[in-house]
Amino acid sequence: MIGLSNIVKRFGDNTVIRDVSVDIREGSVTALVGPSGGGKSTLLRCINLLEIPTSGTVRVGDDAIEFKPGARASTKAIQKLRRQTGMVFQNFQLFPHRTAIENVMEGLVTVLKWPEAKARERAAALLEKVGMAHKADAWPATLSGGQQQRVAIARALAPSPKVLLCDEPTSALDPELAQEVVDVLGQLASEGTTMVMATHDLRLASKIAQKVVFLEAGSIVEEGSASEVFGNPRHQRTRRFIASITHQHGEGSGGEG
Repeated sequence: MIGLSNIVKRFGDNTVIRDVSVDIREGSVTALVGPSGGGKSTLLRCINLLEIPTSGTVRVGDDAIEFKPGARASTKAIQKLRRQTGMVFQNFQLFPHRTAIENVMEGLVTVLKWPEAKARERAAALLEKVGMAHKADAWPATLSGGQQQRVAIARALAPSPKVLLCDEPTSALDPELAQEVVDVLGQLASEGTTMVMATHDLRLASKIAQKVVFLEAGSIVEEGSASEVFGNPRHQRTRRFIASITHQHGEGSGGEG
């Protein structure tokens, strides 16, 4: 469904992704975890080409683009691949001058040229799905962070992407607001939405990911099922990382492990 093959990403002399290959099955949820600066958000952004890999191949569905140093992929090919993905950002990125429902409709009307009535119907159904139908006409500034993120999830789903990409979807939120977002993403996962998320929220990753990829210093240290990687990690570096995160979030989490 999605394949990253031998992805390398350099910023100048700094190599942030080192020859990483990951396959993502349709209908599965994959969590990219690891320390800050380990490369998880950059790798996620290579899937929808918000970051253009220095070299390697990105495949989404039937479309694949091979990148080589010094050669540019065509804008048309990049856009075709990007249109098959939906993106949820850490800081929501809603349009402040559009209501919740207008935010969800925006891409359908402007990019896909849907008629307004059809776009509104689709947007209303998605707001219902994420539990935000009652706030359809609210401005983003009047919504909590958790509510804004749920609207952003609806917006990302609007064009029916093949895969939903989530870049630290809960990290800007208080734990109780993060829970609303975890619940919505969990519901989407149970319906078979293909998802890839970069996250350091172990609760999110362990609750909904089937596969966990632990990245450090731009390389994959370990990958496996959530229960294997979190419950019985093979590598010392993975164990250290999980211990540090569990310790940070241990206070006041009600003892969930």
